[in-house]
Amino acid sequence: MPHPAPHRHLPTEEARDLLALARDIAQREIAPRAAAEEDAGRFPRETFALIGEAGLLGLPYAEEHGGGGQPYEVYLQVLEELAAARLTVGLGVSVHTLACHALASFGSKQQRADHLPDMLGGGLLGAYCLSEPTSGSDAASLRTKAVRDGEHWTIDGTKAWITHGGVADFYTVLARSGGEGAHGISAYLVPGDAPGLSAGAPEKKMGMKGSPTAQVHFDGVRVPDSRRVGEEGQGFAIALAALDSGRLGIAACAVGVAQAALDAALTYMGERRQFDRPIADFQGLRFMIADMATKIEAGRALYLSAARMRDAGEPFSPQAAMAKLFCTDAAMQVTTDAVQLLGGYGYTADFPVERYMREAKVLQIVEGTNQIQRMVVARHLAGPESRA
Repeated sequence: MPHPAPHRHLPTEEARDLLALARDIAQREIAPRAAAEEDAGRFPRETFALIGEAGLLGLPYAEEHGGGGQPYEVYLQVLEELAAARLTVGLGVSVHTLACHALASFGSKQQRADHLPDMLGGGLLGAYCLSEPTSGSDAASLRTKAVRDGEHWTIDGTKAWITHGGVADFYTVLARSGGEGAHGISAYLVPGDAPGLSAGAPEKKMGMKGSPTAQVHFDGVRVPDSRRVGEEGQGFAIALAALDSGRLGIAACAVGVAQAALDAALTYMGERRQFDRPIADFQGLRFMIADMATKIEAGRALYLSAARMRDAGEPFSPQAAMAKLFCTDAAMQVTTDAVQLLGGYGYTADFPVERYMREAKVLQIVEGTNQIQRMVVARHLAGPESRA
């Protein structure tokens, strides 16, 4: 059964070439090995190096620092292609982009010149350290401490649920440098090989087994003040700004996973026969794929609309929350329907839809649970909650 290509919004010929390059790498280098490598829990470090060499690891950042100089509208569609081939790769690129955001947006001119070229060129892979064992949705309650010691800071504490924990070359770390609450937090760029930095055993997860998620421990890690990003106490604002953009990355990844599930379902429908005809002839299943395709197209339109607002310099926080919420819920529904459509085969590892279903679940949780996204949207519409 032929699969109609997703409708794309690409503003330039260069953008079209970038997407074609991403699709070629995804189909030729990533997708054929995805199932086996996920089953083996293998982290594809060489794939990130390949993506970096192709100029796809720093797309939304300035060319003067080694980035691609592309709008978010283009970057997110590249991300969707990578996630459709293997979520471990797509989400990994999104996390790396998130880890670069603080320095690219709030770092000094000297800091950006010193660090961004290596961070964006593919030689280094990043991780983002905000969550802690007792600080998830309530991120402002984090306990990891940064104490000033002359021209250095000493960081102590534990971060949790860190994608690329233990394999990253640098960590963007949010730590408490002052009093309680959101205003006592600062941001630091910590090398992955810093003395005193270590990672726990990777979490045993239901999906994305090739992407290490681990606690990261800071035991007297010394960081020069030249690696503090932004002003003292500005860290929480830096974190929130990064998360708005990161949520769009998660939305694009979710659409990629959903598109992969729909494509697998369409292939199966064209090959599977029951009652002397292909199951693609049955109206009940045709209605299912129509609903699946509609959710995917709506999600893609929503994340692209929010991306264009970001590219235009307009506030986009509630739109990013809406996109993350809608796209990840849609991915969960589409992948569940794909499993149902394949029947017993959908429940086996012989077909990829069960993996897509397991992977879609985490997208409703990371970078702010979908309950948090609803709070963000409602606060924009109705104002902050009353404390009376």
